[in-house]
Amino acid sequence: MAPRIGVFVCRCGINIGAYVDVPKVVEYAKTLPGVAYAEENMYTCSSDGLNKIKEAIKKHSLERVVVASCTPRTHEPLFQATCEEAGVNKYLFEMANIRDQCSWVHMKEPEKATEKAKDLVRMAVAKAALLEPGEEPEIDVNPSTLVIGGGVAGMRAALSLAKQGFAVTIVEKQKQLGGMLRTFDTLFPFNQKASEVLEPLVKQVTTNPRIRVLTESKVSSVYGFIGNFDIGVDTAGKEDKFNVGTIIVAVGAEALEPKGLYHYGEDPRIITQAQLEELVKAGRVDAKRIVMIQCAGARSEERPYCSRICCNEALKNALNVAAPSKEVYILYRDLQTYGIQYSKLEQETKRKGVRFLRYQAENPPKITPEADGLNISFYSPTVNEVMTLKADLLVLSTPLVPVADAKELSQMLKVPLDSNGFFMEAHVKLRPIDFATDGIFVCGTAHSPKDIGESVAQALGVASRAGIPMAKKRVRTAAIMSQVDQTRCSGCGTCIDVCPYNALRKNEKGLAETIAAVCKGCGVCGATCPEKAITMHHFTDEQIQAQGLAALEED
Repeated sequence: MAPRIGVFVCRCGINIGAYVDVPKVVEYAKTLPGVAYAEENMYTCSSDGLNKIKEAIKKHSLERVVVASCTPRTHEPLFQATCEEAGVNKYLFEMANIRDQCSWVHMKEPEKATEKAKDLVRMAVAKAALLEPGEEPEIDVNPSTLVIGGGVAGMRAALSLAKQGFAVTIVEKQKQLGGMLRTFDTLFPFNQKASEVLEPLVKQVTTNPRIRVLTESKVSSVYGFIGNFDIGVDTAGKEDKFNVGTIIVAVGAEALEPKGLYHYGEDPRIITQAQLEELVKAGRVDAKRIVMIQCAGARSEERPYCSRICCNEALKNALNVAAPSKEVYILYRDLQTYGIQYSKLEQETKRKGVRFLRYQAENPPKITPEADGLNISFYSPTVNEVMTLKADLLVLSTPLVPVADAKELSQMLKVPLDSNGFFMEAHVKLRPIDFATDGIFVCGTAHSPKDIGESVAQALGVASRAGIPMAKKRVRTAAIMSQVDQTRCSGCGTCIDVCPYNALRKNEKGLAETIAAVCKGCGVCGATCPEKAITMHHFTDEQIQAQGLAALEED
């Protein structure tokens, strides 16, 4: 007997309703095999819309639910939870995306958009008829965390987790904790001494009984899954092995060494902002005329991104070296002094007498080292002529770049890097500090260039995210996973080689089996298995074929 299916079509205000004839789609849905009830809603995701779904399930004895609305990436969990509240297994729910895949891309073709919406609903109903209930496996979670990186972000995340009562291990490759903060003299925008922030933070971490610190150490191996990661750490040639429930990546970034750029490395009078900071810290800035060049090595073909902190660092250092006996110039393409405090910093710098001169990206400054100074010439679009300056000291504002071992670590953790080499989150809006791999999180400049305030905010965020499964002590993983038919498996290992999550292994018989807690249901193993021995729950061959055949049906 065919299951009773309910179809709910959303107007989504004007997002769908202005381009798709929703009443026609609803009437069409009523004619589809297995559909026992269909209705339209203004906003299906609203409390009123969700209540209507629950009422219809009970009133019409619905066994499957299809919602035609926006993207399942944002709303599927909400509708699944609604089904569960009404007594229907969450895996008996299917979604048709008639907004992103239909109304938004066919705004000028309302008739065709309506027909396509019918097609998408028909396909969803065909699959829904073959859906099966899913059981989510539960995993015990070890209430401890590995923090990779002992900079300000890593330390703040560790302290937050320790205050929540969890054990934390910090692995830092340098001799001391602190990361790049150790190289700074003062911090923008309030010119506070870096040591005033760093020293108390390090003391809190090193004296906390719940935090173990491993310096001059490197993570050598990572195996397992959320709740049960087996970690290997190399410390002075000795391997330390332990188990944690969650992992936080806070390896930071490093300042670009601009070798060969603007004669850097050829003349001692040409330095970086980081090196100027060390001179300021030591009180050894003797130059009378200082010129700073922004975007040195950034926003280029090789590194197309803006490093975000370079302009503010230049403003801070310019303020610290500016004096009546000195001239300070900042050559910029456009200043990125975002936010109220940084705008105030820019205005204060200008009041102090620092001069700002603009250059063009396609015509960067040219440097000619001479015995009595550095000749700097550039075209100024402001005055429409070539300007020339002679400097005693040239300071290059270079961007933050990923740490050298970022790629090695990403492969070890099975997490991605973006096109610039920084660690990439699962979703920029929905999961901004999570990786796609459950139980692993990212914060600080390992994720992208940012200032200390933003790094700390992310650190507190990941501590909160990592603390949730550890506080619950158990976590459920999605039932959308692969299953290996042991009678058909030949043990070739192809699925193990291609799995991006290390979710398959060989059992004692030499046959493949799925580690349910690790599998993300991507389907790569099922698609590559030469014996067709792997079934993807919730995306079986029969379900996909039913959708495909439904797509080819005439209206």
